[in-house]
Amino acid sequence: MRRRTAAAVTSIALPLLALTGCGSGDPAAGQPAGAASAAPSADVVGKVREDPALAKLLPAEVRERGTLRLASSVGAPPSAFHPSADSDEPAGQDIDIADAVGRVLGVKLERQEASFEAILPALESGKFDVGTGNFGVTEERLRTIDFVTYINDGQGFSVRKDERDLKKVTSLVQLCGKAVGVGAGTTFETTLEERKGVCAEAGKKPYEVKVYSENAAALTSLQQRRIDVIMSTINGLRYQAAQPAAGVKFLGEFQRLDVGFALKKGSPLAKAFRAAVNKLIDDGTYDRILKKWGTEKSALTESRINPPEVKAEKP
Repeated sequence: MRRRTAAAVTSIALPLLALTGCGSGDPAAGQPAGAASAAPSADVVGKVREDPALAKLLPAEVRERGTLRLASSVGAPPSAFHPSADSDEPAGQDIDIADAVGRVLGVKLERQEASFEAILPALESGKFDVGTGNFGVTEERLRTIDFVTYINDGQGFSVRKDERDLKKVTSLVQLCGKAVGVGAGTTFETTLEERKGVCAEAGKKPYEVKVYSENAAALTSLQQRRIDVIMSTINGLRYQAAQPAAGVKFLGEFQRLDVGFALKKGSPLAKAFRAAVNKLIDDGTYDRILKKWGTEKSALTESRINPPEVKAEKP
């Protein structure tokens, strides 16, 4: 099967913290009142079988043990979320892709939920073998973490539906004088903090960055006018804007980033994970997973290890 060309991203997750930097919190916290919470029920992973040749790419001790310790940030659909407040098992695009990779490599994933900001340090310490949380590949993260890419997402903005002043954001200067909500430890927070000087250079009042650890808190702050803008994943904000009860509108893409499995620097798992993702792309499983979650336009042409960050040209 030919590999699909990456393009613009379609609907995914719920509000704020779902990825390029993602946050976790109350499982249903990001869900606007009245929005559908049921996860798609199609089993797109059950028929995936082990590929012995790819399994041999794993270290011998992993093959003998037959398990991998996976840290998963579970916050909002479709990346990873709990379909309801009383559901124990997470669902989402990240969950299906990770499970499919585990099946290809013939290992069981011992999944443990962890906060987004805690996962990367835990990988460095050896507590986990791999992490998922819609982690965007950035130069800063590449200094200490290896990535195996599996989706393309990026940064975008949303505002209340009654907002008239702010249109499509093509430059951070447009945010000057406004309060912007972001997730803790995300690329959104980093982008805004690193480029705060653009307002002074333009002779304008600086924007204010407000950091949230839960989806619901950011959305509530927007709805109650304590912030003016949310900066989050393209996919998440598009999904949110499609929920009438949320009362928000998506302002468009700002910057694209590849998203990947996070591994300790120098991890011997990287080649096996890359080969497994590419097998899923080639045999059609990858397409089926993305179709299930409505993220087909986020498809990568192929998985890569540590691709360079694509820097935004705009200030």
